[in-house]
Amino acid sequence: MLASLGGALLEMLHPVPFFWVALGVVSGIFVGAIPGLSGGMLIVLVMPLTFYMDHTLALILMVGIYVGSVAGGLISATLLRMPGTPSSVVTTFDGYPMARGGQPARALALGISASLFGGFVAGFFLVVLSPPLSRWATSFGPWEYFGLVLMALVLIAAISQGSMVKGLISGALGLLAAMPGLNASDGQLRLTFGFHQMDAGFALLPVLLGVFVVSQIIRDAMDGDKVPEAVDVSRNIVLLEAAAWVRHAWNMLRSALIGTWIGILPGVGASISSMVAYGVARTVSRRPDAFGKGSEEGVVASESANNANVGGALIPLVTMGIPGSPIDAFLLGALLLHNIQPGPLLFQTNGDLVWAIIAAYLVGNVLMFLVMSTTVRFTARLANINPAVLLPAIFVFCIIGAYALSNRLFDVWVMIGFGILGFLLQRAAFPLGAFVIGFVLSPIFEAELRSAVMSSGGTIWELFTRPIALTFIAVAVLVLFLPLLRGLRRRPGDGPDEAGQTRQSKP
Repeated sequence: MLASLGGALLEMLHPVPFFWVALGVVSGIFVGAIPGLSGGMLIVLVMPLTFYMDHTLALILMVGIYVGSVAGGLISATLLRMPGTPSSVVTTFDGYPMARGGQPARALALGISASLFGGFVAGFFLVVLSPPLSRWATSFGPWEYFGLVLMALVLIAAISQGSMVKGLISGALGLLAAMPGLNASDGQLRLTFGFHQMDAGFALLPVLLGVFVVSQIIRDAMDGDKVPEAVDVSRNIVLLEAAAWVRHAWNMLRSALIGTWIGILPGVGASISSMVAYGVARTVSRRPDAFGKGSEEGVVASESANNANVGGALIPLVTMGIPGSPIDAFLLGALLLHNIQPGPLLFQTNGDLVWAIIAAYLVGNVLMFLVMSTTVRFTARLANINPAVLLPAIFVFCIIGAYALSNRLFDVWVMIGFGILGFLLQRAAFPLGAFVIGFVLSPIFEAELRSAVMSSGGTIWELFTRPIALTFIAVAVLVLFLPLLRGLRRRPGDGPDEAGQTRQSKP
């Protein structure tokens, strides 16, 4: 393991791989710092450009974007109270008050340092846990994979912002969107409605471009110009002093562990990680009243957790082929576009690629720290860029990427159609992450379910003889019905009164 990691790190320092990692990190920081844009959008946009690249270089470029964009969201969250990424929402609670209180450089230094620390803690677990988890997952049969995917979909719906029902509906729509085309089990066409262009179903790239990028373009175009003036950062370099590292070390470590382990859960996301870490930090703090008013502990907890979440979410991706977040779903799609089969056999069939991804994540965190610490005055100005200026160019790249996939105008219309669908889902508060992951996991879900039923003679009773699969199903059922159980436990006399306070029923 150490030999493989060492070789991958040395290979990553060669000029060509290092260039692609650095390009990914810098561009990710650039996009993450601009409100309205995201690392997921950039990854989907560059995916068509990687068709003729070496698959290893393509993946390390996207991992670099992933790392850079999550950290870059700190800039606009701190200076503008406009999180560049959803995971930076919690950073606004204390980063923005610090910036308005005359300490923007201090807030950025805390966030950048915590991001580096969280990234390395998650990197440790990524290196240590991935090989044994991959070997354990090779014992999975079709029932285990069916249960795992079902659990992932339910977790995504349960943890999605807003209603669980809306999360489930969004995930189900994603599953449905992946069904048109050739049925692999019997070779028959289904849900094509006579359109021969749909014989192969909806291609992954146009769907991703539409749902995640075009929908955001429509949303930004309708919202208009909403870019406030940024806080000026006068310092060229922001570094945290040694005493502050020591003072915040336990908070960084605790928050990084929370972010890593929540990241391992499929579909939970960095937003939940930062919220949980922030809540824990406030609970154990000696100065809980300072939170929300410019607390250093709050900035450290949020940024350490959301960057650690990136490494945690990569663990189920490289070991079992299950995306831990929407961006990991894009990376999974990139593997499929490069004809690489994700799953537990990935370590055996493409071990060099897996270790290259891990090495790119570690090197990317170091580059992120160096770039953001030494170019803070420039990166702070990125928050002033009006996203509307970039929207026309982004839309053109979307059209080119969708058309270049198969040289079909049909794919462009698919992209636009799913863009409108994504916009409508967002307006109705349906989570797009659940839709995307449902679409990506649908072929695995269906194939494993068919294989499991066929191998057991057309019945589902074999499921109850397989402890691992049954555990996955049980977790999914528990998560699905937990809100209902909580509602039943609440007594009829309890509830909010007219003043909004909780009223207790009399004994």
